[in-house]
Amino acid sequence: MLFRLILLFTVTPVVELLLLLELAKITSVWSTIGLVLVTGVLGAYLAKSQGRLIITKIRMEMNEGRMPGDQLLNGLCVLVGGALLLTPGIITDILGFTLVIPGSREIFKGIVKRIISKRLQDGSINIHYRRW
Repeated sequence: MLFRLILLFTVTPVVELLLLLELAKITSVWSTIGLVLVTGVLGAYLAKSQGRLIITKIRMEMNEGRMPGDQLLNGLCVLVGGALLLTPGIITDILGFTLVIPGSREIFKGIVKRIISKRLQDGSINIHYRRW
């Protein structure tokens, strides 16, 4: 796991930097900087608006006495997607927008649900709770 994190935080920025430099060669430095700024601002706006919507849905489900599991996964996707959109780069922007936009988010939610289900079944995740 540590090796994967080291790869993630070293290889990803280098690849993103190389892509941004190539884009600057093809277009111009200013258009590349503009693209990074626009995706950052647009991403922050989308993450904020989606986050507020998800919080409202979580409150509604809890008021109805239901566990907001699906909305919590939506919130996780938007949180990660927002962080990726604030990170300069083309790959992180594409992945970030995919996580923030509601329709495309379903793909990642399905993957997370399968991982959690598998780990619950094989016993690598244990849930402890206390009854009041």
